[in-house]
Amino acid sequence: MATLLKNLSDYDFSKIPNAKKMRFGIVVSEWNDQITMALCKGAVETLMAHGANEGNIEIIYVPGSFELSYGSQILAQRADIDAVIALGCVIQGETRHFDFICQGVAQGITSVSLKYNKPVIFGVLTTNTQQQALDRAGGKHGNKGIEAAVTAIKMVALTQ
Repeated sequence: MATLLKNLSDYDFSKIPNAKKMRFGIVVSEWNDQITMALCKGAVETLMAHGANEGNIEIIYVPGSFELSYGSQILAQRADIDAVIALGCVIQGETRHFDFICQGVAQGITSVSLKYNKPVIFGVLTTNTQQQALDRAGGKHGNKGIEAAVTAIKMVALTQ
């Protein structure tokens, strides 16, 4: 999705199912925390705006985006979690490290979702610059955390 053409925070509130009985795990990367904490805030506020009980939202933290896969697995294997939201931010640097991290995280999160047969939402920003990340963490392009929360609610509703 090209965020230049769409605000990540725009959606039709009335088309989102009630999340009152849904239970969510959120795993947040501590790397680029100015961005990831804003993503987390957006996700939690959105879940609660759609009826999720604060007690049904568990947040854990991992050191970096690469560790999101394992953190997601810890939450996904629990029977009391309906969906996991993985939030991170990888900013392009001068080396190929960016490519390896992004590919590993995408594959890892997908694998966890399929292994545990439950939604694991990819809420990871992969940007060229810190400004692009800020623009997608509550800035001019909205908040990817909001989009991830809406996706999680919709995916849980598919299985209930």
